[in-house]
Amino acid sequence: MAGIYIHIPFCKKRCIYCDFYSSTHQEYIPQLIDAIIKELKGRKNYLQNEMVKTIYFGGGTPSLLTENELGKILAAIFESYSVEETAEITLEANPDDLISSEYLSSLRKLKINRLSIGIQSFDDEKLKFLNRRHTAGQAIQAVSNAHEVGFNNISIDLIYAIPGQTLQQWEKELNIAFSLPVQHLSAYELTYEKQTLLGKRKQKGLTTPVDEEISIKMYETLLEEAKKHGFERYEISNFALPGFYSKHNSAYWKQKIYIGIGPSAHSYNSTSRQWNISSVEKYIKAIKHQEKYFEKEELTLNQQYNEYLMVSLRTAEGLDLNELEEKFGTELKNECLKSLKIFMNNKMVTQDNEKLCLTTKGIQISNLIISELMRI
Repeated sequence: MAGIYIHIPFCKKRCIYCDFYSSTHQEYIPQLIDAIIKELKGRKNYLQNEMVKTIYFGGGTPSLLTENELGKILAAIFESYSVEETAEITLEANPDDLISSEYLSSLRKLKINRLSIGIQSFDDEKLKFLNRRHTAGQAIQAVSNAHEVGFNNISIDLIYAIPGQTLQQWEKELNIAFSLPVQHLSAYELTYEKQTLLGKRKQKGLTTPVDEEISIKMYETLLEEAKKHGFERYEISNFALPGFYSKHNSAYWKQKIYIGIGPSAHSYNSTSRQWNISSVEKYIKAIKHQEKYFEKEELTLNQQYNEYLMVSLRTAEGLDLNELEEKFGTELKNECLKSLKIFMNNKMVTQDNEKLCLTTKGIQISNLIISELMRI
């Protein structure tokens, strides 16, 4: 299987925690769509004729695009690629863009069958802190509207460990989330990237992160509440009802081939990775004049091994030792087991037949465990 990712980098305003490439210059939308269509057509051989099973509009805020604009991009995809009839087609959306039932209905007409709604919080005070442009009321209304027009595969994003947030407040957020007609939840601990406004506030002492112990309890509460409501954890930060795992993200974690289209989008074909230039203006210009618009890296054996370990251990399915040996040989398999021994002895990693999985305790230090396995 193969996937297509379309990066729509435009936002009305930037969130203080986001370190993804984005732009507030929406006047470039028409030109960008033309460039995206040209890139799609020009790179149709990248997927090696594999059937496309997932299409994902990410951002940025793809829901800023109109029905006509999204339709042009989808038409180009269906024209140039072999797309499975039941392909998962996801649109990331901001809640206040989904208040209109008319717009939601237009998305359904385009065969978009999955929504990923960036709610982040059901607390207006926390939304204001994060510099989000919607309200808690709009978030709830967006999910309700999407359900009413027929969307039955709805994912929402939440952030926890927001400065000032208590465990009780997080429990309230989860109660609201699981009361809504959603089938998937992605929940992330707030991170402080140095180049973001939030990261700079932390460096200046203007923002104090939530205590680590409270953050751990928030994650444990997330696990408990998700299980109570029938949601399965299939990756460290991702939970879904049975049958509603994100096919697109699951393909990433299983290292399936995918193509990334648009400014800053990444592509992967198992032996190399390439990424487009992180500038709307430069990307449009380069596509228009048929100039180089991406960088490419051939992956060494160590890099392929590192990526395999990293994505596998993040999933509930875990690391398959037979597959590891098949891909990289007995020597690297034994090296992996040797490196993991201390974590297995401390009950942070479990082994069931040929599968290695992080325990709840291990998840809390997953970055450390994975870094210990990396080969330079």
